[in-house]
Amino acid sequence: MKNYFYSKLGLACTIFAFAIGSNTQAQMKANQTIANASINNSTAFLDASSSGTWNASTTLGKGMLFPRTDLTKLVLTNNGGYLAGNNPNRFDGIIVYNTTTGTTPGTGSGIGNQSVTPGFYYFSNPGTPNSVATGQWIAVGASPKVTIGTAETITNTIVNVSPGVDKQVYAIKGTFTASGTSTTVSIPSPTGMTSLYGITIYKTSGTGNKVVYSRDLYSYNVGTNNNAVTGSPSMSVVYPADNYDYVLEYIK
Repeated sequence: MKNYFYSKLGLACTIFAFAIGSNTQAQMKANQTIANASINNSTAFLDASSSGTWNASTTLGKGMLFPRTDLTKLVLTNNGGYLAGNNPNRFDGIIVYNTTTGTTPGTGSGIGNQSVTPGFYYFSNPGTPNSVATGQWIAVGASPKVTIGTAETITNTIVNVSPGVDKQVYAIKGTFTASGTSTTVSIPSPTGMTSLYGITIYKTSGTGNKVVYSRDLYSYNVGTNNNAVTGSPSMSVVYPADNYDYVLEYIK
């Protein structure tokens, strides 16, 4: 055990000394000699592809093993807290291989409570200084489409609400019944909603044509009084008596 420890220590010291002595090499090329002059001019910081001139084969290239992690437990911190100086990019672009099916933590992992499955993920967090709160884990190669259902859905939209402050846009699907005589429709405000971002009112069943009726509201009350008034003061919209669908987009 002692010899093993010192052999590891010696190897570490050797690598450290080599790194100091080779600081003119901006990249590493595992398929070239360290003296190869093309290394400094390479765009890639690491090239592990096979080389017929170095290892006498074109099929012995090496693969990179990405960090494996459990995104249902991972919290993006350093030494117990977020250090802006150590993470000027707010972890934007970090790539991991997730090993577990579940949801991300509610805090410390971007917007949190995201569904994840085993596979590669990257953390998308552009534009918010010194914060990971609005970032989100996105599956590498995943479809940008978002399926909006009757439960709160995280969209692909983040809006800048003030300098340095970004907000995630959520969406939810629902239905309402119009009386045919009033410009007011009853649409409940989702839990935590602070502002309306957008709405689409349409119809997929019932009588009449299946068309989009409106993409706007004149006013909206958040809280116990959930009535939404459609149209404008001078051009009110009265929906024919029927059942309608809507997709409400909002900010919390």
